[in-house]
Amino acid sequence: MIQLPWPSSELSGHQSGRWRHKAPIVAKHRAWAKAAAMAAGASEFRGAGDIRVIVTFYPPNRRGDRVNFPNRMKPYFDGIADALKVNDSRFLPSYHFAEPVAGGKVVVVIG
Repeated sequence: MIQLPWPSSELSGHQSGRWRHKAPIVAKHRAWAKAAAMAAGASEFRGAGDIRVIVTFYPPNRRGDRVNFPNRMKPYFDGIADALKVNDSRFLPSYHFAEPVAGGKVVVVIG
């Protein structure tokens, strides 16, 4: 189980702006995800085929747009893929939406 911080609204697909502004934010979230995956014991994933990824969102409040939450996961998927040494195109994600918690968080289960 990998626990991640709530994805910043700056990762939203609705966020307009130049890639130069967004690139360091994306890199920070990718690094967080890689570190969290490594701390959770992730190591090189051997084998072929799809990798099931179960994502549970615990939003910070009820005002969020649940349709947009998965959009914000791309840097996290990239970081987890870095930790597993795989291409994230193998991920087969499923999404679940939980009740809000203070600060928000995302929990990812591989397998």
